[in-house]
Amino acid sequence: MPVSVFSAAKRLAARSGWKLSHLEIQKILYLAHMVYLGKTKGDPLIKGHFEAWDFGPVHPELYHRAKIFGSSAVQNIFQSDPDLPDGLEQNILDEAASKLAGLGAGRLVNATHRSNGAWERNYRPGERGNIIPNEEIWKEYESLTHVQV
Repeated sequence: MPVSVFSAAKRLAARSGWKLSHLEIQKILYLAHMVYLGKTKGDPLIKGHFEAWDFGPVHPELYHRAKIFGSSAVQNIFQSDPDLPDGLEQNILDEAASKLAGLGAGRLVNATHRSNGAWERNYRPGERGNIIPNEEIWKEYESLTHVQV
């Protein structure tokens, strides 16, 4: 069952010691969502949807709550959001945090802007509201993990 984007963001930010920017949280959540889709054969990690914005995939609900931090580290604006229970969702987020949190915003943007990837196929310069379908995110994961013999 998909988890709240706010609970997922809370998990990532807390694991980083509250050092991640809003952009970094958005990109790490998107990549974790992609991995989860792949591992579960299409079940979403995050409730809601990601949209193709100028700086990559954005979950609009999270954007509107965390935009007050600009490019600074997001602080704990998630006190009222429940912690995630133990399980695959938490494991995927923890793995994403440990592998991606130190990459920096630029490298995370590059990782989500792959040529012919889900973001690129749905992006229209200057537009917001273009949903990146989970099926396309899953296909991108499959294309990245598919080993050709």
